[in-house]
Amino acid sequence: MFLAANIEGLTRSAAQKLIETGSVTLYGVQVRKNHRTSEDDVFTVELRPPEDPEVAAQEIPLVVVYEDDDIIIVDKPRGMVVHPAPGHHDGTLVNALLNHCGESLSGIGGVRRPGIVHRIDKDTSGLIIAAKNDRAHLALAGQLSSRTLTREYDAVVSGRLKQASGTINAPIGRHPQDRKRQAVTEKNSRSAVTHYEVVTEYTGYTHISCRLETGRTHQIRVHMAHIGHPVLGDAVYGRKKPEFGLTGQCLHARKLVFNHPVTKLPMEVCSELPDYFTHVLRVLGAGNA
Repeated sequence: MFLAANIEGLTRSAAQKLIETGSVTLYGVQVRKNHRTSEDDVFTVELRPPEDPEVAAQEIPLVVVYEDDDIIIVDKPRGMVVHPAPGHHDGTLVNALLNHCGESLSGIGGVRRPGIVHRIDKDTSGLIIAAKNDRAHLALAGQLSSRTLTREYDAVVSGRLKQASGTINAPIGRHPQDRKRQAVTEKNSRSAVTHYEVVTEYTGYTHISCRLETGRTHQIRVHMAHIGHPVLGDAVYGRKKPEFGLTGQCLHARKLVFNHPVTKLPMEVCSELPDYFTHVLRVLGAGNA
C-alpha cells in the first residue's frame, strides 16, 4: 500500500484504518481504499495521536524506601510492570502509585506514566524513583540527561569475565529482525555505556556490579550478552532454558545516587538483594565449596 510504504512506522492495517475514518484526502476529497495512485497525486494525511485510556488506582502493596512531598522511591518486586502497556493494563507500578499518592504525581509522563522518570524491566527488581510534581520531574530528568543521577545494579552473569572491571561502550538500537528486542548496532542506535566490576566469581558464573552511564532499554542485558556473558535467567538475550528455578533475569537495581530535585541535598538510597537473588548466590556458593 502506498501510504504504508511512504510513511515511516505506519503499518498497512493502520493505513487502511486512516482511509476508513476519512483521515486521508486528495485535494480535499476523501480517498477510497480502491484509489489508484498517479505521479501527480498529493495526499493529505491526518495522523491523530492515540488516546490514552484512563489508568485506575489499584490497592497494590508497595515497598516505599523513601518519600516526601516531591519524590517517592519504591523497591519494585520482580514481575511487576512499571506502567500500563498492551497486555498489561493493570497491576502495574503506576496503578499502585496512583492509589498511594492520589493526584500527587507529576503529569509530565502523561496518563499512562504519571511521575515516572526512569523505568526498569518487568523481571528486574529494585529501586525506581517517581516525581510528585512537574518541578521535581524536570529536575530529575535533567540529572539523568547530564548523567549525574547514578544507577547501580547487581547481576549474576554466565561465565567468568577476563577483567575484574571494565567498560562496555557500544550503541544500542532496535534489533533489525525482532522489534521486541534490542541489539548492539550502528543503525538507528543511541550511545550506551555500562561500567562493570566483579564482586564474586563462582564456577561457571560471576556476580557483578554495574553502573549505568546511559539508560537504554535492556542496556545491561544487551551489553553483557554482547560480550558473551548474558545475565543469568535472561531468556531473551541468554540461555532459553530456565536455571536455578528463575523465571526472569537475575538483575537488581540496588542503588540510586542523586541530588534531591528541590532541596538540592545529595541523596544515596540502597536496596538489599532480594530473596531470589540471594538464593542463587547461596546455591553458587555451595557449588564452590
